[in-house]
Amino acid sequence: MIKTLSFPIKTLLLNAVFLSCITQVYANDQVSSASQRVTNIPHKAVVYQVFTRLYGNTNTNNKPWGTISDNGVGKFSDFTELALKDIKSLGVTHIWFTGVPHHALIQDYSQIGISHDDPDVVKGRAGSPYAIKDYYNVNPDLADNPAHRLAEFEALIERTHAQGMKVIIDIVPNHVARGYHSSYSAARHFGENDNTRLSYARHNNFYYVQDENFSVPDVTMFPLGGEAHPLSDGKFHESPAKWTGNGSRLAKPDKNDWYETVKINYGVRPDGSHDFPALPTHFKQKNTAEHLAFWQAQAVDTIPDSWKKFTHIAQYWQTKGVDGFRYDMAEMVPLEFWSYLNSHIKHTNPNAFLLAEVYNPSLYEDYIQLGKMDYLYDKVGLYDTLKAVIRGEKSTTQIATTQALVAPFADHMLHFLENHDEQRIPSADFAGSPEAALPAMVISATISRSPTLIYFAQDVGEAATQSPGFGAPTRTSIFDYVGVPAHQRWMNGGKFDGGQSSTQEKKLRTYYQKLLTLSRTAPAFTGDYMPLATGDDKLFAFSRFNKVQQLIIVSNFDRVHGKTLSLTVPKSLLTAWGTARLEGDNNAHLQLRDLLKPALEHDYSLIFNPEPDLGANIQLKLAPLQSVILALVN
Repeated sequence: MIKTLSFPIKTLLLNAVFLSCITQVYANDQVSSASQRVTNIPHKAVVYQVFTRLYGNTNTNNKPWGTISDNGVGKFSDFTELALKDIKSLGVTHIWFTGVPHHALIQDYSQIGISHDDPDVVKGRAGSPYAIKDYYNVNPDLADNPAHRLAEFEALIERTHAQGMKVIIDIVPNHVARGYHSSYSAARHFGENDNTRLSYARHNNFYYVQDENFSVPDVTMFPLGGEAHPLSDGKFHESPAKWTGNGSRLAKPDKNDWYETVKINYGVRPDGSHDFPALPTHFKQKNTAEHLAFWQAQAVDTIPDSWKKFTHIAQYWQTKGVDGFRYDMAEMVPLEFWSYLNSHIKHTNPNAFLLAEVYNPSLYEDYIQLGKMDYLYDKVGLYDTLKAVIRGEKSTTQIATTQALVAPFADHMLHFLENHDEQRIPSADFAGSPEAALPAMVISATISRSPTLIYFAQDVGEAATQSPGFGAPTRTSIFDYVGVPAHQRWMNGGKFDGGQSSTQEKKLRTYYQKLLTLSRTAPAFTGDYMPLATGDDKLFAFSRFNKVQQLIIVSNFDRVHGKTLSLTVPKSLLTAWGTARLEGDNNAHLQLRDLLKPALEHDYSLIFNPEPDLGANIQLKLAPLQSVILALVN
């Protein structure tokens, strides 16, 4: 989203409703069975989100409001075979290339026929990746030859596929840049056939403020930091004014509105009623082919024009080799649209990876079952809980409660500790150090069968301390031309060997490599889940298991104190493992090995209790911030 403004809006949207939406909570001996879920995956996906503009940039100037000449910019060509192999070494299965579609920016590309963007309606010099200017082309900043930018991105798709990874890009359905205009001759442009004399019409792409012209809001941060620019005059011609991206109906939006964008009309009337066919609720049980058949049976004129445009956009990118999409602020467009779009996408590619930014837990089930999403953000649940535990604001007992709330669709909840919206882990407003979040990262990556997302430079502890211009410290700016210091040290001029990295950074990356690769390859992580009681609000433990492999994961969130504990493995879990036959034997025990350590190191014993109903115990010693992933040794 348009991040420095949208982050607080998103938090206010739905953070407070999480615990009131679902009431089921696991007991400590209750098993979450993968066999009861709808997802059938051979392994966990690992998604590497990369801000494409920043990834390959080796310039270290970081001048506030710097130009490309000042601060440099990364290119598609920076994703060399070596770079892609380096990404894959983190266990990555999918790369989400953020900021690829052509968005509004302040750079002169008029020599190749690209119109200028007005700084008064562009955030930052490099522009927001969520103010799309042309859905049928890519950001010219990213190309060595901007005139051939699309071909350069297609070559990157091919290189990524050659390394065995899939490609994801953004679709931002709720809004487009105020200066949207596609250069693609086969596309019908947004708004070109709108009846601007009407505030609303089903097939209008935009909403209009009648008899008023658009006025630039009174902003506190001057465009380009106050630098002179021919178009920076506090004016932008738009007549009549369109509704703003976040839904503001004012001809002069507020400075906190998403004023650089205009809202797309999906057949939702200004009073909130729907002007399109309703999807029957029993379609929760229908597959994507049946959803597609439903929409194909509707009269053509009943499908809003914007639905068709975005479906054409998605199909266009699929023909280019894109394997999936991340949908920005999916809640801000109607659910039926997602059924329409995703059923078309899955008809073309049944294995397409569809990820939605959704924050309202009361809507999760509908977006998965009716909207046909594969995955949703687990932001107001697991992310917020883990962040609070890291910061000492919540007990680890809340983790099991939070996970229980999404039990019916846990496999569909994408887990992360960083992305372009969120603060970097080492920032004082989050964990204060990269190591302080490692127990949470272990849990985030292993607690369910859902995908794990890692944001580029997270693995080397990037702290985002710069003040780059429109962006602010603690988050790597998505609006400015900047370098990412920790990542630049790891890149080492394109060698990707950590040649300039600190010992701490290299150690951290090795840990991420081990953990994420393990999360993707260990058989137990496609199996079942059971939380385990530790009796300590700084410890969290659970089991992941199937017939092939049985694991115990324990994490210590205490930054200062080590922990010694006798972890009880209840009889119900032993039975699920198939090991209950050893109960009652005073000498019965099984060996466990920590998969986060080298082979044959740090062995532990699972000692069966002579009283069968008491299960078994594991004696553990954990250092501050240590986690173990203990595998039962046959």
